[in-house]
Amino acid sequence: MTGFDFSGLLGGLLDITWQQLIMVAVGLLLMYLGIFKDYEPNLLIPIGFGCVLGNLPVAANMIGDEGMFGVLYKAGISNELFPLLIFLGVGAMIDLRPLLSQPIMFIMGALAHLGIFATLIIALILGFNLAESTAIGMIGAIDGPTVIYVNGKLGSLFETPGLAAAIAVTAYSYMSLVPIIQPPLMRLFTTKAERGIHMEYTPRPVSRMTVILFPIILTVFAAIFLPEAAPLISTLMLGNLIKESGVVDGLVDTAKSAITNTATIFLGLTIGSTMIAKDFLNTGTLRVLLLGLLAFALNTIGGLLFGKLVCVLSGRKINPLVGAAAISAFPMSGRLAQKVALETDNNNFILMHALGANAAGQVASVLAAGILIQMIFPLLLH
Repeated sequence: MTGFDFSGLLGGLLDITWQQLIMVAVGLLLMYLGIFKDYEPNLLIPIGFGCVLGNLPVAANMIGDEGMFGVLYKAGISNELFPLLIFLGVGAMIDLRPLLSQPIMFIMGALAHLGIFATLIIALILGFNLAESTAIGMIGAIDGPTVIYVNGKLGSLFETPGLAAAIAVTAYSYMSLVPIIQPPLMRLFTTKAERGIHMEYTPRPVSRMTVILFPIILTVFAAIFLPEAAPLISTLMLGNLIKESGVVDGLVDTAKSAITNTATIFLGLTIGSTMIAKDFLNTGTLRVLLLGLLAFALNTIGGLLFGKLVCVLSGRKINPLVGAAAISAFPMSGRLAQKVALETDNNNFILMHALGANAAGQVASVLAAGILIQMIFPLLLH
């Protein structure tokens, strides 16, 4: 009898490069943050696991067209299916009544996304092409599915290797860091007196017919004027419509749990698997991380500054912290605005107002993506 040949096993081990080991460590770090620090574990655990697998010898059997990651990429990333399924679930979770009862929140949501456009310009100056700059700017919305959708639409026009993976991972990483990044900005750009402003929550009532008609009208608007964003908007609004209809509880529960969780697992694994060392470890990735942070910060600051303006115009009846919630990290940013308000006054409850701004930010990020794609495609074709 001959002994077992370990050469194959040792060969695979020896084939691992130091760059791959770094990426394995990055994957382990993402899983650590998800498991032990509770930073968006639904996202970081599958992303980190996919990153580890994508940089081990087993990747050769999983990343190709017939491998698991290759099949998942074609099934849900390249055709934008996974983000759309997640948006269906988000729509089924979101309550648009606080937004519909306070129309000014629509403006707040729009102005809190000006950082997207500012970062786009900065990325162009730094040498990224127009498609790349657009996708990088979208990180500022802190809306992972929308970023993946924009990546899918414009990714074929990227020139920087590994950029799509860097953008996706950066977007989801900053989603997990919202509780760390936003509160210091809220405190820095508002005074203690402003944070202590109480808001009376006596909104005008929103009828059942209004909450049913709104998602239908917005979907029709998107289909006519923003066809490139219509899939995102329509799935978000469909989820909200089935929730507000009140007659299909089974569909609502499926959209919020089974569909969203399944799509999140597969999307996270697939994104993680694209974090391949040879494409990911470069200066382009570092620039994306910095630009994404800039976009996030500018969006938050823009929302706060508009909140301060509205505060003055309303005779100090609106707490500026509400403006910081006007990004897409729903409902996390709304809850953070409430948390910071309570630090100043433990009887200050602005949560419903903040969630209204947060819902506006969710809708505004999708509209911003549609506007950008709609504007950029003609430019790229010429």
